Amino acid sequence: MGKELKTNAVRFLEKCGIAYEIQTYECEEFIDGIHVAEKLGQPLEETFKTLVAQGKSGSYYCFLLPVALELDLKKAAKSVGEKSVELLHVKDITKVTGYVRGGCTPIGMKKQFMTVVDKSGEELEKFYISGGRIGTQIRLSPGQLVKAIRGKFEDIVQ
Repeated sequence: MGKELKTNAVRFLEKCGIAYEIQTYECEEFIDGIHVAEKLGQPLEETFKTLVAQGKSGSYYCFLLPVALELDLKKAAKSVGEKSVELLHVKDITKVTGYVRGGCTPIGMKKQFMTVVDKSGEELEKFYISGGRIGTQIRLSPGQLVKAIRGKFEDIVQ
């Protein structure tokens, strides 16, 4: 594996002893998760996007869900014990997470935020998430990821 693929996410997985595979694609700027999945031939239901939200309390949260689905803000808020959550504005993503839009992943952020993975991920043996930079995807076990980051599975989609 080349040095250029050693993102914070990859370093975290190696430190935790979690098996993973890397897939890369050519991309100059942000493209949405559906196009990434199509470009790499990944099933949409196994390709998850990471959304970051802020609760009424001021705390930040990560939500992982299939790229073709939409986050239900009420279910998301309930899953983290908040009255409400709002998605982070694109301009704030790097400041809060350390990652850029299109490369945001729940692992290896500046600070580990409470993470909720949509319950559909619990049934998958492996899924794809961003690898911590645009052009990099990581395939790994959802169960191992949730355990390593002390996350949880819940119904969070519309």
